[in-house]
Amino acid sequence: MTQRRIDSTANPLVKELASLRDRRSRETSRTYLVEGLRESARALAAGVPLVRVIHSPALTDEDDGVLDLISAVALTGVEVLELSSSAFAKISLRQNPAGVALQVAMVEPSDLALANIELTDGALVLVLDGIEKPGNLGALLRTADATGVDLVIVTGPGTDLYNPNVIRASQGSVFAVAPVVAADQEALTFLRDNGVRLIATTPASTTPHWDADLRGPVALLVGAEATGLRDSWLQAADELIRVPMLGSSADSLNASVPGAVVLHESIRQRSGG
Repeated sequence: MTQRRIDSTANPLVKELASLRDRRSRETSRTYLVEGLRESARALAAGVPLVRVIHSPALTDEDDGVLDLISAVALTGVEVLELSSSAFAKISLRQNPAGVALQVAMVEPSDLALANIELTDGALVLVLDGIEKPGNLGALLRTADATGVDLVIVTGPGTDLYNPNVIRASQGSVFAVAPVVAADQEALTFLRDNGVRLIATTPASTTPHWDADLRGPVALLVGAEATGLRDSWLQAADELIRVPMLGSSADSLNASVPGAVVLHESIRQRSGG
């Protein structure tokens, strides 16, 4: 185990870690930060490749499990970096930092390719097309984890799975779900080859979501917040559904809401409820 302490916010390594808030810095270094005890524990459970564990004793509670996590990581030989509270606050995006984070190496795309995945019988797949808002993406990944989705495929431009707010909003479920980023045609070919029916959510449909057969193998398609699913996915879909709205002023739903509603309907149908 290698251990060191840094107190200054002007330290070059602290500046480097703080720069990982920016997508370009993450892509250049091929690393990102996982902040928070729950998120870090779930990343470790998923076996993510670690660069270092970072903590601030001044910000952590000895009884909250942080020291156990740090000790477990230290046994692997990964560097333990201790920061002052001010130095940790510089790298954190949180108003009240918990004082623990991991620097993690990105998994290369070739290691998370659809060609390496074998779907189970009756698989439930979630396709997220162009979801740009980190909070919505994270919430959808958390719901996918909670509802037992077998595979999440991410398509379209703008999506950044390594954004700290995606990790935070998912409560670390991004690691359990392990989304696969794929081009449209690659994803569509994979789904067709595996006999998966495509069910697209769109306000243009007149079919309420509860009328659709959501028993597998099924892929639920959810589009971007402002524009919805792109035409290529709408045209490829076997069925179009909508989550009904009865209000007089709201004309749309946050992207994470229809995804959650339909996924929970799939649980009801698959359990015979």
